[in-house]
Amino acid sequence: MIHFLSTHLFVNHRLTVALLSRIQQAGINGVEIFCARQHLDYRDKAQITELGHWFRDSGLQLHSLHSPMYNDTIWGRSGPHAVVTLTEPVKSKRLPMVEEIKRALEIAETIPFKYLVQHIGVSGEEYDMHKVDAAFSALEELSLFARARGVEVLLENIPNELSSAERLLHFEELTHVGLNYCLDTGHANMKEGVAAAFELMKDKISSTHVHDNNGTDDVHLFPLHHEGGTVDWKAAMGLLRSRENQYPLLLELKEKPDIANPLEVVLEVFDKLEAQ
Repeated sequence: MIHFLSTHLFVNHRLTVALLSRIQQAGINGVEIFCARQHLDYRDKAQITELGHWFRDSGLQLHSLHSPMYNDTIWGRSGPHAVVTLTEPVKSKRLPMVEEIKRALEIAETIPFKYLVQHIGVSGEEYDMHKVDAAFSALEELSLFARARGVEVLLENIPNELSSAERLLHFEELTHVGLNYCLDTGHANMKEGVAAAFELMKDKISSTHVHDNNGTDDVHLFPLHHEGGTVDWKAAMGLLRSRENQYPLLLELKEKPDIANPLEVVLEVFDKLEAQ
């Protein structure tokens, strides 16, 4: 399978051309950039312009962006007002959040990319039809804005009652929004299981987020490296390979203090996964 990496691994560090060069030199084919402003400040035209020049001259593919989850530079710690969510039922509060995501989508005008990976709600959020209606309205607007820039919005399965794999299909049945999916193995492991999620989502999977956890905590472990992971990777890789031309094998990992050279371990993880 083609090997991509999410820059979520370095989300607490500013995204620079030096970091992207290291990823490319490691032999990784492409990246998903995580839109957290301490990492990639999508409002900072100087940073976007610098990265745009680098991508034009490099062979590294910008596959996708992960939509902003917070509007601050400290991972939402400035308070509840920093959360960016499509499920806010009050339109006057939701519209600024939609505008925040549009600022990230505007990156495509400088650095072309194929997909924007989008959450519906936040972790643990309960089901509510008002929230479904809010998400539909927001996604209609975002999809039009994205398509005008050559970008397709993908919905990611996350551990809440609005966007498990089953709920994503239910959302499509209700809204006919017509969006494809990003299959997140770690999130599936916390809900219905990887096999069940894959079976439900498989016809519309366009990208992946591959990581592990203990089935309860969303800790983005390195597959087949850290103790405590509970995903059956032999079974999972068998499923992913069954449609390997449909999407990349994209690792979305969390930086760990015990790993001094994360890119070396990333390459080892790819090798171990391919050997399953």
